[in-house]
Amino acid sequence: MPVARQRHTKARRDRARVFLKLKTKKLSACSNCGAKIVSHTTCPKCGYYKKKEVVNTMKKVNKKAKK
Repeated sequence: MPVARQRHTKARRDRARVFLKLKTKKLSACSNCGAKIVSHTTCPKCGYYKKKEVVNTMKKVNKKAKK
């Protein structure tokens, strides 16, 4: 026959929940336009990554304008 689980104290419960909190994202400035972006990603505003153009954002804007 199973044994009932013992109750934990509030302190023990809360100590375990410390690691469940949300962490803030580490943002860095874009090397081209200075916008805040997540590290190691292409800037969604200008399309640059490590001072090189990776995505032509104007091409995307013009394509949406045609539709």
